[in-house]
Amino acid sequence: MAKEQVQEDHCEHHESERKSHHSDKLKSNLITRLNRIEGQIRGVKGLIEKDTYCDDVLNQIAAIQSALNSVGRLLLEGHMKSCVVERIQEGDHEVIDELLITVNKLLK
Repeated sequence: MAKEQVQEDHCEHHESERKSHHSDKLKSNLITRLNRIEGQIRGVKGLIEKDTYCDDVLNQIAAIQSALNSVGRLLLEGHMKSCVVERIQEGDHEVIDELLITVNKLLK
């Protein structure tokens, strides 16, 4: 992720509501990736409907999982460089436990 993207991103953390504010460039990048993934999923559905050979379908699923992992890594990097840093600077060290739980979920 480019430095200018991360530097423009920031988070708001309040007890009742949490929000991220990603740069327009990062948001556009993520949406483009997710739209592509959405199309790939529709494609896999079509492959199954057409009784496509299982190995070919499984390879497409692996590609989708890889693409989703890439989206997750971009979001995680931005989150760590903005939200997590900001909350630690504010003295909120609970964010570390929150981050560890999230990373464990991503690594499953």
